[in-house]
Amino acid sequence: MPKVGMPEIRKPQLINATMEAVNDAGLHKASVAMIAKYAGVSPAIINHYFGGKDGLLEETMRSVLKELSAAISKRLKKVERDNVVERLIAVVEGNFDPKQLDSKVVKTWLTFWSHSMHKPQLHRLQRVNEQRLLSYLRYELKQVVSHEEAAFIAQGVAALIDGIWLRGALSPNGIDKELAEHLILDYLRLKLPEAVWQEYLDGKSDKSRKMMT
Repeated sequence: MPKVGMPEIRKPQLINATMEAVNDAGLHKASVAMIAKYAGVSPAIINHYFGGKDGLLEETMRSVLKELSAAISKRLKKVERDNVVERLIAVVEGNFDPKQLDSKVVKTWLTFWSHSMHKPQLHRLQRVNEQRLLSYLRYELKQVVSHEEAAFIAQGVAALIDGIWLRGALSPNGIDKELAEHLILDYLRLKLPEAVWQEYLDGKSDKSRKMMT
């Protein structure tokens, strides 16, 4: 975490500079001096307020995770609380929000994942992010299936999100948002009670008819 007194106007500069440097050179080659140059500040500011590159990566990921949470919350607010399938879709769509698919953000995510295995502070962030996603999914699923089934299905959806995201991030073609959502919907179709899925389909049909009239 940055030390108290870090000018708030500088944090976005430094966070964006960190992602730009990671995107262009990778974290190992992205020195404090390079990041400082991208941000137009003195390297001493980074060392003073963040304790170096690791601290700045941690703060950068906190910002990315905050945007991820906001993307999910924004979509959930647009969906009725009893529309379980649409709310699950909202959570999935939030994870594939355009901001999260930006090249520099994708590379920052990959850097974060690789370093979280060796840096306790980053590992804690990763655990918080993982549990937050599972919590979103379980909360919605428990409306239509048992707690045990909700936990199991949530793990499956989370694994699909992470797996599809990672494969896409490493692919020259990038992350295919539409394919990801289609695959996850197909999984939900198999796991949710038939009545719940049919209600979702009926709702989609009603919406389609309204759009055509």
